[in-house]
Amino acid sequence: MKDHRRAFLATVGSVGAGFLASEFSISASAAAPAPRKKLAVVTTEWRYHSHAWHMAERFLVGYPVEGRWHTPPFEVVSAYVDQFPEKDLSRSRAKEFGFTIYPSVAEALRAGGDRLAVDAVLIIGEHGKYEMTQYRQTKYPRYEFFKQVTDVFRKDGKVVPVFNDKHLSWNPQWAQEMVDIAREMKIPFAAGSSLPVTWRMPSIEMPFGAEVEELMCVAIGGIDSYDFHALEVIQCMAERRKGGETGVVAVQAISGDNFWKAMDAGSWATGGWDANLFEACLSRSHTLAQPDSFSHRYPTPAQIREWVKEPIAYRIEYADGTRASMLLMNGLVGDFTFAARLKGRDEPLSTLFHLPPNPNVVYSASLMAKAEETFLTGKAPCPIERTLLTGGLVEAGVRSLGTGQKRLETPHLHIRYTAPERSTFARA
Repeated sequence: MKDHRRAFLATVGSVGAGFLASEFSISASAAAPAPRKKLAVVTTEWRYHSHAWHMAERFLVGYPVEGRWHTPPFEVVSAYVDQFPEKDLSRSRAKEFGFTIYPSVAEALRAGGDRLAVDAVLIIGEHGKYEMTQYRQTKYPRYEFFKQVTDVFRKDGKVVPVFNDKHLSWNPQWAQEMVDIAREMKIPFAAGSSLPVTWRMPSIEMPFGAEVEELMCVAIGGIDSYDFHALEVIQCMAERRKGGETGVVAVQAISGDNFWKAMDAGSWATGGWDANLFEACLSRSHTLAQPDSFSHRYPTPAQIREWVKEPIAYRIEYADGTRASMLLMNGLVGDFTFAARLKGRDEPLSTLFHLPPNPNVVYSASLMAKAEETFLTGKAPCPIERTLLTGGLVEAGVRSLGTGQKRLETPHLHIRYTAPERSTFARA
């Protein structure tokens, strides 16, 4: 099993030296001119502020890197768009940039012909109107898109790199199947969100091989969306600890009065979390709430309870004894902060995962630099197992929340892997 996993990692490049987004983009820009490669976009919808707007358009118009405008060596030649909302942009973008929107994924990959006609595929399964599970997860068709893409690969006897935006599927078994198919077919396969690759303030990394005891992310947003981002904040740090990633044995979601009881508990052992980590996270926030006409104040417990109407936490137990808490606290913060307690270190390691604002939202450009790297090198700079694990944590968290906030054992999340030692987040 171990050798099989290593063979797959070697195939998709999950382990090995990664590039900083800026380093890779500049080297690509400085290379000798070459024929542009062909890219197919497969997306749920394409409108202003959708993920297709964030990501696919980077391959149409480029993106900024270190004070220069980088133009990826790709031409979007085709797209499949599943839904067309009132303010759809896909048709106008197709007209402006000269690509064709096809009625099926297969036709988009074959660009209207009878054989695979693109060099890479960008799957964006976020936004749009889809059914929800009983635990309030949206059934975005990422798995279905991936299966339709790989069906073309099988029939045409050829594979090309694939990047999948965010987590793999709302269904953990389907997510595992996607990874297994990529392994079987030797498809260069990358996935995830912008949080692990965006800028950090301060620009620090979890020391590789550190002995980590407890981790925390305090974040904005709701379940089945921003919880994935917050979990990626935790996981891109946790995976660098001594011994590598060991997987997760249990998850418990808590909300309402149970959340406040956990926060008052003051430690993991008493049912909560480390209060020092919570303070470190809030101290890194750029958006910490304040009373009217005041500023520069650390909020009191009473103020936090007043401002945060629907607090949610996921308490995560790793197989090696490491613990993590993900806290969604709308009304208190509007960003993503991280803190960790390391063995032998008095003060927490802490930072802000910085998300630059609209209209350019360059954190998504940083993510597309990773997609571009995957497409050009055939190797994923970040481990696909991270996405498999964090997506599974989302499902476990919402399931715990929807079943009375029970602690759920997670044998399917015993996912072991080794992260690349070199950092892959943006620094310049």
